[in-house]
Amino acid sequence: MNSENMISNEIRSQVLIDALPYIQRYNDKIVVIKYGGNAMTNEALKDAVMSDIVLLNLVGIKTVLVHGGGPEINDMLKRVGIESKFINGLRYTDEATVDIVKMVLAGKVNKELVSHLAQHGGNALGMCGIDGQMILCHKMESEVDLGFVGEIDTINTAPITDALSNGYVPVISTVACDEKGQTYNINADTAAARIAAELKAENLILMTDIVGLLRDKDDNGTLIPKVQVSEVPFMKRQGIISGGMIPKIDCCVEAVRRGVKKTCIIDGRVPHSILIELLSNEGIGTQFV
Repeated sequence: MNSENMISNEIRSQVLIDALPYIQRYNDKIVVIKYGGNAMTNEALKDAVMSDIVLLNLVGIKTVLVHGGGPEINDMLKRVGIESKFINGLRYTDEATVDIVKMVLAGKVNKELVSHLAQHGGNALGMCGIDGQMILCHKMESEVDLGFVGEIDTINTAPITDALSNGYVPVISTVACDEKGQTYNINADTAAARIAAELKAENLILMTDIVGLLRDKDDNGTLIPKVQVSEVPFMKRQGIISGGMIPKIDCCVEAVRRGVKKTCIIDGRVPHSILIELLSNEGIGTQFV
């Protein structure tokens, strides 16, 4: 055996030894991952995410995947001649659009993710918020009418915990319904936070297209690795948290206040960022505790 192989094997064994305490910490615990951004559209990154989730499941970490699918919805709306319209970062969802959202999220995107996990040796079960009345909601009230955009009332965790107890990775698309059966589009970050809270998850991970929360938004070297939720209002007043980061961080704060041990915003453009976050001391991105 040459020296290169020796070094390589030493490095491999050290990586496994270093990961052991984190595998033990998360064993039989629930981790909720909100999957979106570039990691959903780049095939190499998608493969990395799928293999990460399968690995976590195999070492006894119960993983729940909550996904969006904005680009695919935009593409389908364009094909059928409906203009995509956003108000304050939320998709305006009229009657025609909500049918497209349901078809794309609960159908195309959800089943493709289940298939991808199967290709990597995982057992996954696709579901949406309508299944088993998992997510009951009402029409979101706002200054401007958003159409069929919902605000969550209750989460029924039984379909999720049933899947987990049978060894499946639940893959959840965030369409929901009200008590009369009307379908609504739910923001995926918001849904992931509520699901994580109701499951008493150990960790909620939001995959994004940024490195995390930056003290200076134009300088990746100013990443803030850890934030106490009590600091968030002050950071908003300072302008450190602004624009599109506000709703994401509000979801993290909400999840922690509802009992999730830790939430993280990580860069989904980094291959295997989920494993780096969960199974290393350094982690990646910004943690909210």
